[in-house]
Amino acid sequence: MLDLRRMNRVIEVNEKYGYALVEPGVSYMQLYRHLRQIRSKLWIDPAAPAWGGVMGNALEHGAGYTPYGDHFVMQCGMEVVLADGEVVRTGQGALAGSKHWQVTKHVAGPHFDGMFTQSNFGVVTKMGIWLMPEPPGYKPFMITYQKEEDLEAIFEVTRALKVNQIIPNAAVAVDLLWEASAKTTRRHYYDGKGPLPPSIRAKIAADHDLGMWNYYGALYGPPPVIENNWKVVEDALMSIPGAKVHFDRKNDPAWDYRVRLMRGEPNMTEFSIMNWIGGGGHINFSPISAPSGSEALAQYKLIKQRCNDHGFDYIGEFLVGWRDMHHILMIMYDRADETMRKSAYDLFGLLVDEAAEAGFGEYRTHLAFMDQIARTYKHNDGALWDLHHRLKDVLDPNGILSPGKQGIWPKAMRTTA
Repeated sequence: MLDLRRMNRVIEVNEKYGYALVEPGVSYMQLYRHLRQIRSKLWIDPAAPAWGGVMGNALEHGAGYTPYGDHFVMQCGMEVVLADGEVVRTGQGALAGSKHWQVTKHVAGPHFDGMFTQSNFGVVTKMGIWLMPEPPGYKPFMITYQKEEDLEAIFEVTRALKVNQIIPNAAVAVDLLWEASAKTTRRHYYDGKGPLPPSIRAKIAADHDLGMWNYYGALYGPPPVIENNWKVVEDALMSIPGAKVHFDRKNDPAWDYRVRLMRGEPNMTEFSIMNWIGGGGHINFSPISAPSGSEALAQYKLIKQRCNDHGFDYIGEFLVGWRDMHHILMIMYDRADETMRKSAYDLFGLLVDEAAEAGFGEYRTHLAFMDQIARTYKHNDGALWDLHHRLKDVLDPNGILSPGKQGIWPKAMRTTA
């Protein structure tokens, strides 16, 4: 058992070039506080939980909410301990006396950093992460949309804004219940079984001034540039009938937490959505696709129906990074309710197979479903996972490191996996 929490040093912050070098135990909140303490003008890009690990999230292909939201893209340089104890530095860190380890990913020869993400090939003990210089201006906004079917138009419009980087950060469309759960509970409105009736959903939307979809984004840079770009964003996103824009929402914890995330301030507000059901159980289903309006709507309809079939409300969001779209479904359940736990498990397994059949793969998952998801990547008789296993056999033939992580098993255990 390896516990890396005490390896929690922020080894370096470079203000000139905008990066930090950290150990595995450094949390978002720790790095944020360190930057404030040294009066740095650099922003971090946190995921939703402030206690999350800077390194761990990047290694699991995590994402955040500023323009630096693709955390693995913003990673630069690793130190890795292999199963035989050898210490390897990737990128320019392999050059003795290098002064540019965290400045460029490129090096003579193959690029290995990705091999140590979502794998069990080594233990990463140091990692560089690029940090965003504080911009001269910041304009967060929220737009509410009244119909579930607006999802298609939202992402048809968003695609051009994202590919051209008019909206430079993660653009997120959050469904009604995810947004409402930050400030109320299901039992406040409905104590029946199964998904909420449409009339109850309409009342929640009216009570909290929400749409069926609630869109967040932000603009950054010199104020004149922001205002010019806002005209483009406004013309595009407000062209959908019923759209309503917000630049401030008094006493709204959901708005406050999104605004803070989009300017690099870690917090824990999102965990309040666990109160929607109570009991603290949740698992995220996260298929990835292109930012296509028709694909978004088709995914939503399929997944919502499967949730309803299993007695769950649909609670989810769609996030566009650049040319990729993450669909995050939050399956929430009461951990003390055995029937509910089993339904959540069955629902997740069904969604994995149905999404893969439709061409949508999971990009990360819970330990319990890693083997199932690995099997969905089956092009050419699973050639990719065959390659993973060939690497495992060379780098860790005794299966010391995390056997089964990401569906990658040592040879001695493969027949039982």
